[in-house]
Amino acid sequence: METSTTVPESAAALHAGIDALTDEVIDGLRSQLPSYAAVSPDRLRQRVLASLRNGLSLVQRWAEERRSARGAGRGDGPAYGIPETHLDEVTSLARSLPVEDVISAYRIGTDIVWRRFGEEMTARGGTAEDLLPIAETLRAWVDANTLRIVRSCRVGLQGDDPTAEGRHAAMVRALLLGEARWDTSLGAWGAGVAGDGPADGYRPEGHAGDAEAVDGSYEHSALRLPFRAQLPEVSPPGESDGAPAAAGHAGPGDRAFHRTVALLRPWLALDEAGRPLVTTVDGDVAGLLVGRPAGLCRSLILGLGAPAPASGVATEFTRATQAVRAAAGFGLVGAYTREELGLRAAVVALPAVGEQLVRLRLAPLDERGEDGAQLAEAAAAYLRQGLRLDAAARTLYVHPNTLRNRLRRFEEITGTNLRDPADLAEVWWALTHRRFHGPAD
Repeated sequence: METSTTVPESAAALHAGIDALTDEVIDGLRSQLPSYAAVSPDRLRQRVLASLRNGLSLVQRWAEERRSARGAGRGDGPAYGIPETHLDEVTSLARSLPVEDVISAYRIGTDIVWRRFGEEMTARGGTAEDLLPIAETLRAWVDANTLRIVRSCRVGLQGDDPTAEGRHAAMVRALLLGEARWDTSLGAWGAGVAGDGPADGYRPEGHAGDAEAVDGSYEHSALRLPFRAQLPEVSPPGESDGAPAAAGHAGPGDRAFHRTVALLRPWLALDEAGRPLVTTVDGDVAGLLVGRPAGLCRSLILGLGAPAPASGVATEFTRATQAVRAAAGFGLVGAYTREELGLRAAVVALPAVGEQLVRLRLAPLDERGEDGAQLAEAAAAYLRQGLRLDAAARTLYVHPNTLRNRLRRFEEITGTNLRDPADLAEVWWALTHRRFHGPAD
């Protein structure tokens, strides 16, 4: 079956405008990844340009082989991997950027290129039949080379550790972030042993690390609890009312990391080699547990996802991340799921709702300057003390009658009835959103 000439023509069009395409990809990376926003566009340009040229060359060569009937199809056709010089560039970049961001950047760039490629195909009258084979091939190439980037970066528990432990930690991180694929035929995540094709029949060029890809294997159908953990910080005297506080972040090899792992060790899931499935993500200890920890009390802030097989780990890790951020932000310690944190987690996960409630309940106060801020403070203290007027007045160092008057003015100005449970919930959400996320720009 021949491939339409629209494929090579579209690829050639992107080649012709590769400078503009490079700028678009760089803009996308810097707008979506804070770590890339801190890197100058000039430093990124050569790396992005080399990756785009390599990917577009793949598309053109694949299309030419299909048209000349030399390609035998996706399953047994040639695979074009990332040039070793480009892997060296990526590894160098990963020394100053989180490896998960390097992986995300690779996929962000692919999505931008694919969108532009689709636009060029549409302009030339390309059909879905033209796009489907190239989409499958390109996605398989991206998946395979993403795995190579993970292994090449070798970023794990010991930073640029070239050992199997470093690769193991990087692969655990990739699994948590949804960047690793499971080979169901081997029960391992990542890729098969050298010489065996992955489940989709497509693999990059062979390389020495292939045989090590199964080091971290374990039963992929086993249910594990994704987690994300931080060490709590002691609140200063007088600030134990649940206000957001910074939590301790663990870094590879430091005391915070080792203390966190030691606290969780009885519950850490292990791979078949007996190594704990643990890594770091943006300074937090993260990984997989065999069960819910007990007895941590005030020793750890732990966000938990629900038990999940390998295919559901990334989704549940997102929920664990939301839980730990909510718990840390509200000064809570212990183990929590997102559901257990209730509205606290919702405040973290739904900032748009919070902004709407701020406009509804607090905007009239903003127009009154310091007087409005004083009234908002009065309502916050009243809610924080469980609607106990005398207790709230003591925290503000005012007479109860003074607080009563401020609450009455708060109701009049905002149109709120503090005896209505629905109004109370909206005021609490608005005040908590502002405290947690800060004022809107």
